[in-house]
Amino acid sequence: MLDTRNEVARLLERFEFRSGAALLKSLVCLGIALAVMLLPDYPGMPDSARWSLGIVSLGACLWISEAIPAFAVALLIIGLQILVLGRPGGVLAGANESTAWEIYVRPWASPPMWLFFGGLVLASAAARTGMDRWIAGGVLRLTKGRPSRLLPSVMAVTFVFSMFMSNTATCAMMLAVLTPALASLPKDSPVAKSLLLGLAFSASIGGMATIIGTPPNAIGAGFLSDRGGITFLRWMILGLPPALILVVLCWLLLRRPVRAAGNLITLQISDAANSNQPEHHGKEPLAIWQKGMTLFVFLLTVILWMTGAIHGAPTAVVSFLPIVVLCMIGVIRAEEIRSLQWDVLLLLAGGLSLGAGIESSGLAAWMGAQIQDTTIPPWAVALVLSYVAALASNLMSNTAAANILLPIGLVIATAVGGGLSPESIIVPVALSCSIAMALPIATPPNALVFASGRLQTRDYLPGGLLALLLGPPLNVGWCQLLS
Repeated sequence: MLDTRNEVARLLERFEFRSGAALLKSLVCLGIALAVMLLPDYPGMPDSARWSLGIVSLGACLWISEAIPAFAVALLIIGLQILVLGRPGGVLAGANESTAWEIYVRPWASPPMWLFFGGLVLASAAARTGMDRWIAGGVLRLTKGRPSRLLPSVMAVTFVFSMFMSNTATCAMMLAVLTPALASLPKDSPVAKSLLLGLAFSASIGGMATIIGTPPNAIGAGFLSDRGGITFLRWMILGLPPALILVVLCWLLLRRPVRAAGNLITLQISDAANSNQPEHHGKEPLAIWQKGMTLFVFLLTVILWMTGAIHGAPTAVVSFLPIVVLCMIGVIRAEEIRSLQWDVLLLLAGGLSLGAGIESSGLAAWMGAQIQDTTIPPWAVALVLSYVAALASNLMSNTAAANILLPIGLVIATAVGGGLSPESIIVPVALSCSIAMALPIATPPNALVFASGRLQTRDYLPGGLLALLLGPPLNVGWCQLLS
């Protein structure tokens, strides 16, 4: 009997339901979703839309409660939509066609997915060649140990890297480079606190500037792809100015204790910044020409992304350049491909698939009919949804928040009219998902710097509340101005 119990215990450990709390959360989420789908009377709602509403509710509850991993929720959503809406004979009108289910897996091959995949490959190549650490170390040496120079330099380098790399990877890399400098400061040093907070804040804000900077941006671009699309450069025009304003405001807030200190830091750049070894220890170092080619491909790809209106190549097509070339020259190998953030790509696919289900099931049309005659100003609709996105992202994954809110924003943009283009609501809502910085758990960069033991929860509040209050109006106002 004891052996049997042990065997069952080992079997259960393979699943995520080790404590029973995850299973309980999942069952509660299922109950809420069924209640939302079945109990209220929704006049005029077709059966397919009701089922889609249940799937949306289940996904939202699971993402919020974190009962199971976020990427698993995305796969569950895709599977349920295929099973309920897309299979032959399903509840979706016209689902007797054998290919109806394809609309729910098609997002996996959509242009934003390939664009983001290309960005992940570039980031992996930069890490393997040490290009990121070399640039960061070089910039930090120019500060000559002066805190007044070090803080803006750290924030600027982190901001730029986060435009093209995962904010988590950027923060971890910069934290490793900064560790020796931080070690020369007392544990309760206000300078150390400002450096750590500046690092975390700029890592989150920097991702706003490009489509590949953060998953919510790619999700937003995916929802716009069937409505005229949005280019890499256009997103930068909409996202970079608000991001720059926010990071400058955060710097102004954090520089006061740094100016008051006025002392020099014994600046020692981490060995990781000087290392010529590849990131994967025990592997053969890369040749100089491979590192040079990586830098060339990186710059060429970014230039081609930004000049799509001139040469005519779509951004997703340009993404094949780094994928193919870096694999051909041996910088990206099977190990690097396997280590990419596939869970993030699954989340993107799940969000885009959820949007496709809302539209194809008729749920979007039904929701639009309910709010079509509203008199709320278009900018107010965008502002309210942006604040909701910023608040939600402080308490849950910003990608999950984008998956929940962006389809709603698209429905509202289509229904309200009054000059509210999809771009003018999708982009600011996606941008607002990246300004969650008020809590240590709000973003991975916040959590990374909190692990240093030098910060307390209250240290995040001034900068986090500043971004929370000013970010949505900046995002909405700038996008409205340019729409």
